[in-house]
Amino acid sequence: MIPLYDVNPARNRPRVTRALILANVAVFVATWLLEARGMHSLAPGYGLVPIRLTVDPLGEWFTVLSSMFIHGGLAHLGWNMLFLHIFGDNVEDKLGSERFLGFYLLAGLGAGLGQYLMNPTSQVPMVGASGAIGGVLGGYLVLHPRAPVTVLNPIPLMWFFAPFLSLPAWLVVGEWFIVNLAGLAGASAENAGIAFAAHLGGFLVGLLTVRLFAREDAFERARVQTQTALGRPVFWREDKQRPFWK
Repeated sequence: MIPLYDVNPARNRPRVTRALILANVAVFVATWLLEARGMHSLAPGYGLVPIRLTVDPLGEWFTVLSSMFIHGGLAHLGWNMLFLHIFGDNVEDKLGSERFLGFYLLAGLGAGLGQYLMNPTSQVPMVGASGAIGGVLGGYLVLHPRAPVTVLNPIPLMWFFAPFLSLPAWLVVGEWFIVNLAGLAGASAENAGIAFAAHLGGFLVGLLTVRLFAREDAFERARVQTQTALGRPVFWREDKQRPFWK
């Protein structure tokens, strides 16, 4: 299932979320322009390479942060920014912009640690914001577990349902978690290019620390906001005038 948007309007402008999206896009464009001129060492140089971090932690610590803004391709960038756009604004709304930035970076550090612990001698560079965004998903799951999220069905399900479904956030985020957990369990040379451990590391950091970053009234406001959003039918609540698949 591909999430398209959530029905969960934020009360404040997501300044940090938008700034992070712009920063990731800007770095991607700059990387593309430099690689077009023959500089192909950016991902290996600024990505997180566990073996280098093991040998020279003081000289390589910056790659834990720089790797969060480098992406391996347009699809990689687009997928990550889609998730950040959908889920980041509501988490930022409940944490506040400054706290959200700290929360996001901490999740990114957790992602780097998760990937490092999987194989401290790996020579494969890890790049991408997926781990930090995994932390955002973990925070969203705690704050808005029942918020409706509209998803695009995969082709087999389209034969039985409409192309679009409104599902609760816990199901959408839960599917993401299960896919990554299964990917980690079955990791091999064929899918070694996907940092499943980083995704799950960031997710767990977000899941466990969002309450520490949230404002005192965040959970009450999140509950009220979710109840308002649930005026739109989700999969277990069928409107008598309109089936959920429509």
